[in-house]
Amino acid sequence: MFDPGPIPGKRLLRIRLNGRWREDAVADDQLLVDYLRDTAGLTGTKTGCDGGECGACTVLVDDEPIPSCLTLAARCEGRSVETIEGLAAGGRLHRLQQAFHEKLGAQCGFCTPGMIMAAEGLLRRQPDPSEAEIRAALAGNLCRCTGYVKIVESVRAAAAADA
Repeated sequence: MFDPGPIPGKRLLRIRLNGRWREDAVADDQLLVDYLRDTAGLTGTKTGCDGGECGACTVLVDDEPIPSCLTLAARCEGRSVETIEGLAAGGRLHRLQQAFHEKLGAQCGFCTPGMIMAAEGLLRRQPDPSEAEIRAALAGNLCRCTGYVKIVESVRAAAAADA
């Protein structure tokens, strides 16, 4: 049997996705957002601007919020990637998801997964953030529906719920 060797432009990617290790063949130029949506089937991560300006595609890589539309999937080799789908556990909403629901932080919902992941990154670094710290952490996330008041209130409520 003829073995052509490795396929040019492809590689095996091994990442810890939402707490579980997985391996998939990915193109060298495949973006993380496309890997998450098309290969892993996790459609909570949204494609907005395709330029890292709106934050809709924000995920956590090793606990740091990053725009997945600007990150090559291959750059996540051996790393931990968390998406909005990975926050809920045991059929229960995560504290940020619950707070966004209760405090009306989600309007149309398109930006919400990215907002929540950026806020989760903040709360992991700073469990009791000030309003200024919340606004700074969410500065890379755009919402077209609201003036951010309810979003900031949601993050503050989630921080208080964990205290």
